[in-house]
Amino acid sequence: MNVFQRRIAGLSLVLATLSTPAFLPHRASKLYVSDYENVLGTSFEMKVAANAAQPAAQAETAALREVDRLNKILSGYDANSEFSRWLRAGQKPVAVSAELYEVLDLFEQWRVKSDGALDASAETVGQLWREAAKQNRQPTEAEIAAAVAAVHQQHYVLNAQNHTAQRLSSAPLVLNSFAKSYIMNKAAGAALATPGVRGVVLNIGGDILVRGEHSEQINVSNPRADAENDLPVAQLQVSDKTIATSGDYRRGETIGGRWYSHIIDPRTGRPASEVISATVVADKATDAGALATALNVLPPAEGQALVAAVPGAEFMLLTADGQRLESAGWQKLERPAAPAATTKAAPVLPNAKPWDPNYEVALTLELATPEGGGRVHRPFVAVWVVDSKKKPVRQIALWYNKPKYLDDMRYWYATYYEQFAAGNNSISSTTSATRSAGKYTLKWDGKDDQGNLVPQGSYTLMVEVAREHGTHQLMKQEINSKKPQHFDLPANTEVASAAVDYRKKTDGQ
Repeated sequence: MNVFQRRIAGLSLVLATLSTPAFLPHRASKLYVSDYENVLGTSFEMKVAANAAQPAAQAETAALREVDRLNKILSGYDANSEFSRWLRAGQKPVAVSAELYEVLDLFEQWRVKSDGALDASAETVGQLWREAAKQNRQPTEAEIAAAVAAVHQQHYVLNAQNHTAQRLSSAPLVLNSFAKSYIMNKAAGAALATPGVRGVVLNIGGDILVRGEHSEQINVSNPRADAENDLPVAQLQVSDKTIATSGDYRRGETIGGRWYSHIIDPRTGRPASEVISATVVADKATDAGALATALNVLPPAEGQALVAAVPGAEFMLLTADGQRLESAGWQKLERPAAPAATTKAAPVLPNAKPWDPNYEVALTLELATPEGGGRVHRPFVAVWVVDSKKKPVRQIALWYNKPKYLDDMRYWYATYYEQFAAGNNSISSTTSATRSAGKYTLKWDGKDDQGNLVPQGSYTLMVEVAREHGTHQLMKQEINSKKPQHFDLPANTEVASAAVDYRKKTDGQ
C-alpha cells in the first residue's frame, strides 16, 4: 500500500468512526414540563428533556402509567390495593408481587439500620396521637406505653424462596417513609426508556429525582418561611440523584395551642421535635426517602452516622434550636449564593410613609380537584399586584408549562408578557416536606419589581387562573397597608378556596 492509499484508508476509518452513533452529534433537546394535582395525594411535576414534543408526551404517559400501577400495589389509602388486601389476609403466608415484597424487605432492612427509627408500624403511634388531638389532649403515658409495645413486635416475615409475606401481628402498617421514592424511581425508568428522551426530573410533593442527561437547580424550602415564593435556605445543582426532604411544618396536630409533628419516633411513642427539617441527596431514591424521615427521628449525631454509612449520600439538618448541620460533601452540591439585594424605599409623595417591612400580604390558595379524586392537570396561575392607579407593581408568581398558551391568561399577558419574554424564565424545582394536593401559599413583602419598598396605601392583589380546555377566572382583592386585614375570596370552578391576609410577618422571615 503506497502513501496515498494509506492516507485514503486512514480518512475512511476516521469518517466511519465519526459516523457511528457514539460520535454523531445529539439532536438538541428541549425541556417539556407538565404539572398535576392529586397524584399519590400530592402535587406532581415532570420535566422531560427530549428532542421533540411527541417523545416527551410518550414519556409522561409511561411515567404516569407506572405511578398508577405501583400505587395499586403499595397504597395504604386504597382499600383495593395489593398491600391493603395483604393486611386483611390474616396471619398466613401470602404470595405477593415482586414490588410489594421488595418494599417490605426494604422496610425491614431500614428498621435494622436505623435502630428502629423507621418502622412500618409507626402508624400505631400516629393513630394514637391523631385520635387524642381530636379531643384536644395528649395521649396518656399508659396509652403511649401500650402503643410502643405494639410497635416492638415482629410484624411480618418474608420467605424469599416462596416469595411470600406473612403477617405476625394486627398492628396497622403503612409504607409512607419511602414508598413514594420507590415509585418515583420506577416511573423515571419507564420515562427514560422512551426513544428520544434524554433526561427526566420528577417532583412528587417535594421529593425530586433527576435522571439522564440533565442537571437541575433545586431550591431547599425554608421550614419556617414556607410560602412558594419565600427565599430558600439552600440552592443545589443536582444530576443523577434523588433529593428528599422531611419536616414537621406541613402536617401534624395542634393540642392545647402547641404544634406536634406528624413524624413519630416509634421507639418512644412521641412526636419528633429536635429536627424541624432534613434534606438528603442520595444515589438511590429509596435511600434518600428513608434517610430524610429517619433524620427527623434520630438525634443529630446518630443521624449523621447513619448517613455516613450510605455511600454517596449527603444531608442538611435544620434543628429546633436554630442549628444548620451539613455533611462533609454538602457544600459541593450548593450553588454560589447570589449577592444580597439592597432594599430601599422607592421615592414617595410628601407625607407618604414607606411600607412597613415587618408586614406582608399572604395569599392561601387551594386549587379545585375533581369530585371523587383522580389526578388533574394544574391550571396556569398568575399572581401580581397593582397600585391604586392600576399600574403593575410586583409579579408574585407565574405557574405555567407551555409558553404558547400564556395568552390564555389575558390580563397577566397584557401586563407582564413583554417583561417575561425579555427575561430568563428557566424553572427551578423546590424540595420540601410533602404538601397536600392543590394547597399553596404565596407572599408579597411590599416591594416592587425592582426590589424597592413601596409607599403605604391601597393595592390590589390580582389572581388569574386559566385551564386548558377549561375556564378562565380572575380574582381581585384590594388591600390597605395601614392596618391588618383578612379577606375570604369567593370560590369558583378552578379555585376551591382562597384567602388574603395583610399581617405581621411570620417566623423565619
